[in-house]
Amino acid sequence: MLLSRLDRFNQRHPWSHNDHYGPWVVEQVAASRARHVLDVGCGAGNLVARLREEVTTMTALEPDPAMVSIAKQRFVGDPAVTVVHTDFAGRDPGRRWDAVVLVAVLHHLPLVPTLRELRECLAPGGRLVVVGCYRAAGLIDLLADLPSIAANPVMGLIKHPARASEPPPHMAAPTADPDETSADIRAAAEVVLPGARIRRHLFWRYTLVYDAPGTRGVDSAN
Repeated sequence: MLLSRLDRFNQRHPWSHNDHYGPWVVEQVAASRARHVLDVGCGAGNLVARLREEVTTMTALEPDPAMVSIAKQRFVGDPAVTVVHTDFAGRDPGRRWDAVVLVAVLHHLPLVPTLRELRECLAPGGRLVVVGCYRAAGLIDLLADLPSIAANPVMGLIKHPARASEPPPHMAAPTADPDETSADIRAAAEVVLPGARIRRHLFWRYTLVYDAPGTRGVDSAN
C-alpha cells in the first residue's frame, strides 16, 4: 500500500534520474580529455548539450522516432553534432571514439555482446562511461534501495513541484525493466572490461567507467 502511494506521488512529480547523473558523466568524459564522443541512446539530447561544451564533436544515436526528432531539431544549426536515427547496431562500424557514453541504455541490449562491441568502439586510451539500471535481487539490494525510495519523492517535489498529468517530453522515451542484477553486471565486466570501475548509486543506478589500453592517437575520429 505504501509503495503504491509513493509510486502515484512520484508520477505526479516526475523528474529525470538520468539527467541527475549528467554532470557526473560530463566530468568523467572531460577528465579523459576526449575530443570525439559517441552517445548511445541520446534521447532528447540533454546529455549531448552538456557534453558539447567540453568536446569537439558529438555523434548521437537514438532509435525512438519522437526522441530523435527532438534531438535533431535541437542541434540543427550545430555542425559538430551529428544525430542519427538508429540503434547501437547502426553505428559506423569502422569508427572509433575517444569516449562512448550510455545512460539508462545498456539494459535494453544484450549485456556481454554489447560490452564487447563497446570496447571495440573505443580508440586507444578511450573511455567508456555508463550510467545503468540493474534488477534488484536479495536483501542487500533491498536495503541499498531504501535511501532511494525515501529520497525520490523529496527530489520530485524539489525538481517538479507542480503536479503533472504526464511526463515531460524528454522523459517519454520507451523504457524497459532490467534483467541483469548488479552481480551479473560486475561478473560480465570483469571478463570483458578488466579494470572497469563499478559503483552503486542512489535512484536505482550504477556507474561503470572503463579505460581502454593504449595512448590516444592524432585523430581518433578517422
